[in-house]
Amino acid sequence: MMYYLYHIPGKKIGVTRDLEERVHKQQGYYPGEYEIIEQSDDIDFISAGEQIMQKCYGYKVDEVPYNKLKFNNMKMNINITEQTTTFPCPVNKLKGRLMDSTGMTWNTEFGACIITEDSIKWIMDNVKVSKYNAERCYVYNKAFARYFDNHDPYNGKTKSGGLFPVGADHRENGVNIPKSHFDLIRKWASERGLYKKGDPKTQALKLVEEVGETCRAILKGNQSDIEDGIGDAVVVLTNLAHLCDTDIEHCIELAYNEIKDRTGKMDNGTFKKD
Repeated sequence: MMYYLYHIPGKKIGVTRDLEERVHKQQGYYPGEYEIIEQSDDIDFISAGEQIMQKCYGYKVDEVPYNKLKFNNMKMNINITEQTTTFPCPVNKLKGRLMDSTGMTWNTEFGACIITEDSIKWIMDNVKVSKYNAERCYVYNKAFARYFDNHDPYNGKTKSGGLFPVGADHRENGVNIPKSHFDLIRKWASERGLYKKGDPKTQALKLVEEVGETCRAILKGNQSDIEDGIGDAVVVLTNLAHLCDTDIEHCIELAYNEIKDRTGKMDNGTFKKD
């Protein structure tokens, strides 16, 4: 299950499992009017972060941390195999259980899945009763993961005219222009209002958090978390550069020009320049 630490500037810092339901529908704020400070599947980490950030921003600090709230003890114990995800209830009770578990995420070999109001509709349209136990039902992982390839899980709309696939080209004035990962990141951030209302200080703080996550992953030897942490840090750096009136490609070029002719030697795992 993924937890989001969000900030509504001048109003509050909070945690939710479902941005659409909690922030958009209940509180009336939409992308561009709030920012995601951190996201994690570690409820204890995100709960501690909420109270720290509330104190840093001068907001009222919650007396009861998020991980101690009663509703967070409501978990649906799904069973994930190579081909299917099985839910521990009959079909006629599944929708209610899914609604109680909104925001829950899990990974399959075909991609990540998340329970939202709209993905629940897909589940209910595609769920099958277990032939071994009528009290259990399941969906196929590949089909469910493909749903997220083609739909925004928070509004159910087909992804058309959105981000270009990585490595694909688009056309400008009849000329094919390759799209870089940095272009894709900036397009994603711009569409969500991050550059209009974003704050370099917040992004800098988020960068520290991402680097900390990466360091913890390295110490634990968790390769997937290492890759995820490095990728997240690059995304934050790309957005931070833009918010500071430059671009990450320029920053990389400056850094490379500085080191390209540098000489030195390795000493205890560290390169020391001459």
